[in-house]
Amino acid sequence: MKLFKKLLFPLLAVMFLFAACSKDKNDGPSSTSHKVIFKAIGSSDVQISTAVYGYDTELTTASALSGTSWTSPEITVPAGALMAQAVISATGTNVNSSLKVEVWVDGVKKDEASSTGTALSAHGTARLK
Repeated sequence: MKLFKKLLFPLLAVMFLFAACSKDKNDGPSSTSHKVIFKAIGSSDVQISTAVYGYDTELTTASALSGTSWTSPEITVPAGALMAQAVISATGTNVNSSLKVEVWVDGVKKDEASSTGTALSAHGTARLK
């Protein structure tokens, strides 16, 4: 029993040492630039009116839009940016009207958000890392 107690403490100390020194996950900003596109798709009775899109605090507003769909120009988000986001506003004719927003980063859909009703607003975000 004494031998067990003498071995237990050093063994636990070594286990904690290895656990504490394991590689941390990188949650920091992106180290490379990204190509980002935002898309809005409404049902047939939806009129898209405004889009605010961009990354971090670099935002662009597109107003006086019309139609049931909208796609942003491709933007190059520089290395170090944290978040790409878009907020799209639209109106529908009834409670079943729907609006969907997609965020595409480097050709991969990273987020999708939707809204239903007559006053529609959908917010899509993608973390860049």
